[in-house]
Amino acid sequence: MKKLFLDDIRSIGMVYPQNLEQEFDIVRSYGAFVKYIQQNGLPDFISFDNDLGLDSDGKVAPDGYAAAKWLVYESGLDLRNLKYHVHSANPVAAKQIDGLLQNYIQHLKALKE
Repeated sequence: MKKLFLDDIRSIGMVYPQNLEQEFDIVRSYGAFVKYIQQNGLPDFISFDNDLGLDSDGKVAPDGYAAAKWLVYESGLDLRNLKYHVHSANPVAAKQIDGLLQNYIQHLKALKE
C-alpha cells in the first residue's frame, strides 16, 4: 500500500505511530505533491497538512487545500477509492480539505451506481 504524507515540517512519527514511518513517502510542498503523484500515480492513502510554510520568495506557499483541489479539478485521476486523513492543526482548513474530498468521492461513487 502506497502512502503519502504532505507536511512542510512534521515527521511521520509526530502524527502516526513510529513503526509506520517506513510505509510513507514524504513530500514537503504543493509542487512536490503534484510531481510525486504525476510520477508515481495516486497513492492508496494521503495524509494532508494544510499550512505549508513560505515559498522561495517568502510568500505563503500553496497549501494542502490547493493540493486537494489539484487532485479533484486537475489531476484527472479516479479518486473513488482514495483513503485520506487531514492532520492539519488548522481546523478551518482541515474541514475544507475533508469536505472537498469527501463530497467529490461521494459524487464519483454516485455516478457509478
